[in-house]
Amino acid sequence: MLENFKADRERGPFDGQFLIAMPQLSDSTFERSVVYICAHSDEGAMGFVINRTQQVTFPEVLKQLKLVGEDTEPLQSPSLADFPVLCGGPVEPGRGFVLHSDDYACETSMPISDELYMTGTLDVLKSVAAGTGPQKAILLLGYAGWAPGQLEAEVLNNDWLTCPSNDDLVFDRALESKYERALLTMGVQPSLLSSSAGHA
Repeated sequence: MLENFKADRERGPFDGQFLIAMPQLSDSTFERSVVYICAHSDEGAMGFVINRTQQVTFPEVLKQLKLVGEDTEPLQSPSLADFPVLCGGPVEPGRGFVLHSDDYACETSMPISDELYMTGTLDVLKSVAAGTGPQKAILLLGYAGWAPGQLEAEVLNNDWLTCPSNDDLVFDRALESKYERALLTMGVQPSLLSSSAGHA
């Protein structure tokens, strides 16, 4: 699915939606996850988990990719030490993507909504490190992917609640409470959530 991702693609019904994991996914990789769907078509779907942290820090990523020297302090501003590095999903966990606001774009940046872009090359990481990157951004390692028809079947099985995405929530750094807050945007009280709910 990722290789077929094109900016001018026909968008599917779950494009730009949040998927919020239902209780029956409690024993899976997606337990209590909030997924932002970037692409959905008859070829499948892809998205990013936006509420799972990684153990690696942004400065460590820069050093691993040799974007800075081992003895070089990579931070141009203290905020980069806290730059979000998230676990985007179980597929290709060694591959990085930056989801970012539309105030930055390079040749390889792809619009995924009216306000959000995705860039999967080192250019954006260099720009972030230099202080010239997008105003809002998160680095995601790996992604979530679904085969043709798989996501539709999971939604029909009530594995996921779906709702329109919220850019502020995408970039919000308070990961621990993001699941509950995503539910509240739908008017759903987390304590009352049952496995029999449908989608919005």
